[in-house]
Amino acid sequence: MLNIAYVGFGKSTNRYHLPYIAQRLDRFNVKTIYARHLGKRPEDEAAWEAKGTTFTENLDDVLNDNSLDLVVVVTPAPSHFEMVKTLLEHGKNVMVDKPMTRTLEEAKTLVGLAKQNNLFVMPFQNRRFDSDFLTLQHVLQTGYVARPIDLEVHMDHYRPNDGGKAGDTMDGDWYGHGVHLVDQMVSLFGRPKFVNYDVRATRILDAPLDDQFEAQLFYDHAFKVTVQATELAAVAYPKWILQGTKGTYIKYNIDQQEYDLKSGIMPGQANFGLDAPQDYGQLVYYNQNHDRIEKTVPTIPGDYGRVYDAVYDTLVNHAEKLVSDEQMLSVIEILEQGLSTDQPHTIKLSD
Repeated sequence: MLNIAYVGFGKSTNRYHLPYIAQRLDRFNVKTIYARHLGKRPEDEAAWEAKGTTFTENLDDVLNDNSLDLVVVVTPAPSHFEMVKTLLEHGKNVMVDKPMTRTLEEAKTLVGLAKQNNLFVMPFQNRRFDSDFLTLQHVLQTGYVARPIDLEVHMDHYRPNDGGKAGDTMDGDWYGHGVHLVDQMVSLFGRPKFVNYDVRATRILDAPLDDQFEAQLFYDHAFKVTVQATELAAVAYPKWILQGTKGTYIKYNIDQQEYDLKSGIMPGQANFGLDAPQDYGQLVYYNQNHDRIEKTVPTIPGDYGRVYDAVYDTLVNHAEKLVSDEQMLSVIEILEQGLSTDQPHTIKLSD
């Protein structure tokens, strides 16, 4: 049984973390939850207090608790670096919401601190367990399209009236959405050779925060990945388009976990997170006899709680981390380089 503390008790903690931990109380004990201001979610607080969780407004209650096996940081992104650094300096294993840091130098500092003190640190990259991403992995692994040539992934919305808000660069779409898509690609294909960027504010011109991006990641063997997001997609674009030397795979619509969580449907309930058949991906490929095959690919169920399964396996069974240090650093480097200028640009990543 691992003792966990949470730093932060807002929407993300209650939507993306605790519902999944509630399915894993045979391995995790939520001992403490810290928030600067309690009482905003009285029903949620009462439910966890009934399970034995202690709530506190004093961070020292977390920092000085030597019984904790893991602290999960779910606070606004600009606070991540200092909070994680403080926790590591107090001897805590830490998982932190994405993005882990603003800069590569900050990420290297946290990784170095963890290694120096034999501690665990890792970002909560839950979208490695999106149903649509798991299904894409399956299509690639089965070799239906043979050698991949182009892969395009979108995270689009239609939110025309939300532009122009002031804030930290980490509050823009590139850090907010791009971190998921870049991490998915780094986890699948590793570190790209070159990255071409187009990061813009489109809803309100000259707004301080970006709300649209396109980044092209170039790999060996003539393979290119495009990650893209906009807040002005009035008509849905496919979530995934994969082109290979022998076929094409197209998938519309996103993982259903987020839709269900927003509706109050929780993990463990019937049909949670399951895709509707009409949203299954469509595959066209040519087999060894050069026959044209059209195939519907059922969506593999997703489960954000598998991040916690992986953390447990690392802390208890000494398995490799789900997100390696090298992957963490590559993702942050790619994000940081995207905002190194406000103009479209291309960078070469070192080997």
